[in-house]
Amino acid sequence: MNKLVFGNLVHRPLRSLISVFAVAIEVVMILSIAAALMGMLNGTKTRTSGIGMDMMARPGTASNLMGSSGAPAPLGIANKLRAIPDVEVVAPVNIHLSSGEKLENIYGIDFESYNALKPFVFKEGGPFQGPMDAIIDDFVSSDKHLHVGDTISILNNNFRISGVVEHGKGGRKFIPITTMDELDGDVGASAFYLKTKDAPKNQEAVRAAILKLGGMEKYDVETLDELMAAITPERTPGFNIALHIVIGISVVIGFLVIFQSMYTAVMERTREIGILKSMGAGSGYIVGLVLRESGMLAVAGIFVGILLSFLLEFIFHNRMPEVDFVITYDWVLKAVGIALAGALLGALYPAWKAARKDPIDALSYE
Repeated sequence: MNKLVFGNLVHRPLRSLISVFAVAIEVVMILSIAAALMGMLNGTKTRTSGIGMDMMARPGTASNLMGSSGAPAPLGIANKLRAIPDVEVVAPVNIHLSSGEKLENIYGIDFESYNALKPFVFKEGGPFQGPMDAIIDDFVSSDKHLHVGDTISILNNNFRISGVVEHGKGGRKFIPITTMDELDGDVGASAFYLKTKDAPKNQEAVRAAILKLGGMEKYDVETLDELMAAITPERTPGFNIALHIVIGISVVIGFLVIFQSMYTAVMERTREIGILKSMGAGSGYIVGLVLRESGMLAVAGIFVGILLSFLLEFIFHNRMPEVDFVITYDWVLKAVGIALAGALLGALYPAWKAARKDPIDALSYE
């Protein structure tokens, strides 16, 4: 049977190649959207954990998406938080979601307190020297070929780069919080990052103390663990919707291509099917023949799709390292299962139609 299946595929090489590449495109679509979306979440987790804080306090009206709200909290709240026992560092931040060349978070920081959470690792230069200075991470520096002393446009204003730091400390671009407030028009902070003594031992006591402060009763106070747990596909607006739409489109593509290929193959081989049935081949044999042929197309397409997906990951990592694009092996397995299921579903009706052919009618078919 395998020789017969392989011969059928080789007999129409162009159609077989089109089917293989259609399945490959299906796999690439699934893996690439999953790599982009999961990479975005995992990258956010990595950069957030690299800040050095173990708690965060922010107004209850602020968005759950870090950086998507304005700066509704007065900077003076930082002094109140510093007075709480067991609080070692309080760093106010004003995070602005910018839609310039691309969607990104710009961090307005007080350098001294933010650096006290966990020191920046400078690869070039040093802290801000003036209000129009900026610090960028090494990914931005490499991507844009920027170094200390160069000019970078942030929030439609030109900043002098005072330092290049190792990536993984929240954002990729940092400016003084006072400058951010002037440019943003909202004076204050969108959140306060806290470093506490003996974390997590004293965190509940610190949380209770914050909520007792005047005007802060409705603040959201979260530990780093709680914040990490919230960065999930289920709690990210639109994440699962986008993923399911792409997977749905991919399955339709694979289904239709395999269906068209197998249906055409069955119609072309009507006499062949009649000969097989006249020689004693049962309906199960005919169905197995069609399903095995579609399975071989699907396996070849899956193999090509996985190779193309990892090639895409390699290109992103080398050409655009700031883009979080990570293919995980659990999604590779999911893509394999989805592609195989779509291919077999597409082959079911052609297989059923082939099995129902009357051998006498099939032999007399012109």
